[in-house]
Amino acid sequence: MPGKKYKSAKSLFDTKKLYSIEEAVAIAKKTSTTKFDSSIDVAIKLNLDTTKAEQQLRGTIALPHYFGKSKRVLLISSDVTKAQAKEAGADYFGGSDKIADIKNGWLDFDVIITTPKFMPELSKLGKILGPKGLMPNPKLGTVTPKPLDAVKEFKKGKMNYRTDTYGNIHMTIGKVSAGAEKVIENFNVLLDFIKSKRPSTVKGEYIQKIYLSTTMGPSIKVLFAK
Repeated sequence: MPGKKYKSAKSLFDTKKLYSIEEAVAIAKKTSTTKFDSSIDVAIKLNLDTTKAEQQLRGTIALPHYFGKSKRVLLISSDVTKAQAKEAGADYFGGSDKIADIKNGWLDFDVIITTPKFMPELSKLGKILGPKGLMPNPKLGTVTPKPLDAVKEFKKGKMNYRTDTYGNIHMTIGKVSAGAEKVIENFNVLLDFIKSKRPSTVKGEYIQKIYLSTTMGPSIKVLFAK
């Protein structure tokens, strides 16, 4: 059952009304129910049949303003030096030795960036890395001939996005404490990006609904240009 704080927050706006992104961000800030600095999250409902491979959206995006935690990056490469890896921002660096560490249970990282050369070794760890979403993938920019550039991008806040089973995309675009203009800019960049990824096989309306909410806060319907 919803708590008193949630019910009180929900009473501050019309849950059936569509609000502009500017209004929605203002409401989200006003209706945050947590003592900590809540995230401001967006949920985008897309008209996708995720049983079809070509309608499963997946990739990476770098929003103008990043509000998540800094990612621990493991760089596996023999094409650069340890000093270069450190300068780029890699938290851990190595080659086959790090792959052996993973095989033995070491998983103290959030992203693996590597070159194509090491994928035959890493692919053998599919049962370890796959379920945790840690397997490097060229589509995600984590298998690349330019690993130092990739490290820098992920340390600056490059994020993975992926549709769930129901065709929804969820992403954090701000914090309650953040300036509204930064949250709005993130929203607009994300919306334009998602529009650009419309699969050619989608018929009819592509973006169906958009909701904005804070951590544990009520959802606000967002008006958007289709």
